[in-house]
Amino acid sequence: MDRLRGGWAIYKQNLLGRIGLSLLVMFALMAILSFIPPLIDPMYQPMTGVDPEITKSTGPSLTHWLGTDFMGRDLLSQLLAGTRVAFLVGVSAAFMSIVLGTAIGMVAGYMGRFADTFLMRLADMIMVMPTMLVVLMLAALFGQLTIWTIVLIIALFRWPGVSRVIRAQTLSLKHRPFIEAARVAGASHTRIIFRHIMPNVLPLSFLYMTFRVTSAIIIEAALAFLGFGDPSTVSWGMMLQWVWKTGHMFKAPYWLLPPGICISLITLAFYMLGRAMDEVLDPRLRKEAGTE
Repeated sequence: MDRLRGGWAIYKQNLLGRIGLSLLVMFALMAILSFIPPLIDPMYQPMTGVDPEITKSTGPSLTHWLGTDFMGRDLLSQLLAGTRVAFLVGVSAAFMSIVLGTAIGMVAGYMGRFADTFLMRLADMIMVMPTMLVVLMLAALFGQLTIWTIVLIIALFRWPGVSRVIRAQTLSLKHRPFIEAARVAGASHTRIIFRHIMPNVLPLSFLYMTFRVTSAIIIEAALAFLGFGDPSTVSWGMMLQWVWKTGHMFKAPYWLLPPGICISLITLAFYMLGRAMDEVLDPRLRKEAGTE
């Protein structure tokens, strides 16, 4: 508990961390508020709600604060729903990739020999494969992918980088005296990995998770924009795909700019969060920042 309080005290002193956290809180509120508009009026259902008095894209008004799309659907409700999807895709894909990468990295670093060689060569092969290209090939082969399929594919292709970092940390930890003491005391390999090594690598895993969230959000948005996203889900990338496909790219800035700005801001927020967490975990960075 004291360690958490100390880390939070250091985090609060970081300007980038405070800005990033503020932006994330704003997006979290947007995701929560996404459930409210459909309760007010079915017209604000992001996918199926249509204003009966509007048959084309219109600009902001008192009824539709950000305007409507080509079918008369409310853009604000779509933007809020896209926030929920961004969090779902980003956090889910990042969490799955971090869990997989951390587990593989710990096993490879601790067991060594054949297990280390096999797992790291597997990580190398996956790491050199371009994630976006592979996902596009799968989408072309199997058709449009569901949102959970996209999450799973992103997770399966984003764990190798994390596993190599965790492996290096595990190689350092397994020769520490407290690991040797646990081994002499008769602790099993499983207990040593999950009881003694894992608590020491989890902060590093959490740091890398913040960066994996940004890549997952961008990949999903790019897939949706290219037409390979989940057609039954309203996301920011899908909004950009609709505005481009209907020919409103340069005619409706009220439709084009909000999702683009939100994608940029949420990725920036997680990047700032990661930079601040990096300083919390690495005292050398705090010293460098203090001397500037």
